Amino acid sequence: DVQLQASGGGLVQAGGSLTLSCAVSGFNSDDYAIGWFRQASGKERERVLCIESSDGRTMYADSLKGRFITSINNAKNTVYLRMNNLKPEDTAVYYCVVVAAGKDYWGQGTQVTVSS
Repeated sequence: DVQLQASGGGLVQAGGSLTLSCAVSGFNSDDYAIGWFRQASGKERERVLCIESSDGRTMYADSLKGRFITSINNAKNTVYLRMNNLKPEDTAVYYCVVVAAGKDYWGQGTQVTVSS
């Protein structure tokens, strides 16, 4: 079974940084997309970014470009989300997701809280 384990969330002051990790197991495909979504309380889930395995192209939400950076460690089957200059409006549960062959697999989410 495909499993995604997100971690690294926590409480941080505005202007601070956090790095989230998403460990992927049970997945074996060369054609996939991996990304991060977030959902703030009372709001719809929104996409943070997405990476295409075919060409490495990364698509960021316009409002987050320049502050959020992603990277993949293939040896560890882990994807990272580095979040810089965090703002209170970044407070949300962050989810990692893998999409392949028409299916999507979600991690359990990790809470990020940014205090002002």
